[in-house]
This record gives sequence, C-alpha cells and structure tokens, in this order.
Amino acid sequence: MKTLVQCDFDGTITEVDASFLILEEFARGDWHQVLQEHREHKISVGQFNARAFAMVKAEQKTLLRTVMKKVNLRAGFSEFVDYCLKRKFRLVIVSNGLDFYIQALLDYYGLGEVEWHAAETCFKDDNMRVQYIGPDGKLLDDAFKEAYVQYYLTQNYRVIYVGNGDSDITPAKQAHHVFAREELLDYYQKNELNCKPFDDFNKVVKEMELL
Repeated sequence: MKTLVQCDFDGTITEVDASFLILEEFARGDWHQVLQEHREHKISVGQFNARAFAMVKAEQKTLLRTVMKKVNLRAGFSEFVDYCLKRKFRLVIVSNGLDFYIQALLDYYGLGEVEWHAAETCFKDDNMRVQYIGPDGKLLDDAFKEAYVQYYLTQNYRVIYVGNGDSDITPAKQAHHVFAREELLDYYQKNELNCKPFDDFNKVVKEMELL
C-alpha cells in the first residue's frame, strides 16, 4: 500500500505556534476569549480565525519579520523530509495555520518544495482575511484537517498522522498510525489509544523504521 504522511505545522513542525505568536503580539482585542470558545467547541476553526485575525492590524512583512525571528523548526525535520523522499512516502503538511508564514519558513530552511495546505490569507489595508479551501476546491468552515485525511484515504493511502494539538485529535483517529505530542498525546494516553510519542523528528524517523 502506498504511504502518505499528513503532518501538522504549528507546534508540530515548529517549536512554537506561529499563529498564536502573531495574535499575541499584534491582535488588538481579547483573542484569548475567542480561542477559548473554539476550544470549548462553541465556534468553528473558521469562525475563530475570522474573528481573531480580524484583530490583527499590521502588514504582512511586519508579521513575517516577527515570525522569522522567533519561530524555529523542530529538530530533525529536514532529515525527516529526506527520509520520506527516500522511502517514497508522500509528505503533506495540512495546517490550520496561515499560508504566508508556512511558505516563508519552509523556504528559509530550504524545504520550499514540501507539499502543504493551509488557511489562505488575504491582506488589504492592514486587515487580514482568512479562509480554508478543502481538497475538493470548496470553502470549508471547519474540519479542514479531517477533510484531507478522508480524501487521502479514498486515494488508497496508508495514512501516518503527525500532530500535537486538539485540532489533530479527530483527523488522527482516522489514520493508520499516529505520532503525537502535547494535547494530542494526552488525549491518546487518557483514552488508551495507540500512538507513538515524539519530541523531535529524529524520533519519528526511528519509529517509522519499525512500522
């Protein structure tokens, strides 16, 4: 069976969440309250992004300067990309994060050819608009990561999922194998579900050798 690795970006590939960093430094309003509503599943990820990032009043280049200064990729990710190429595993980043900083960070680390899907961001008059487009080309308000897992499963892939957050729980449960940290790991361990914990991507490579 052909293999696909679906990997989250913020907090998984990166050491810190770049989208939260942007909101923390540039949002003019109580974005934490909006985040809490999302975590309590009162609003969708699309509604969270629309409301939270509407509070950000800064140019894209200003946001990128902060991201590039403060966000690093997790140890071993470049080697992980090479490993997937060597094994002929299709590696796809699927993130609730924002397109402009994902591409910038990948380019900076020489990984600009890695396939990825994320929120599409439009800047106009220092205002941000964020939207998700699913694998079928249609707008999505929620379940962005799930839509891609389901799509890849219909393409007869064995899906390996790598993630860290609450938004990774539902898509990860549909995958054949899961590598988890932070909230995703806590959920899997609490519910006695099978996954492999990791701190960096060197550990992921070692564990994938055993699959």
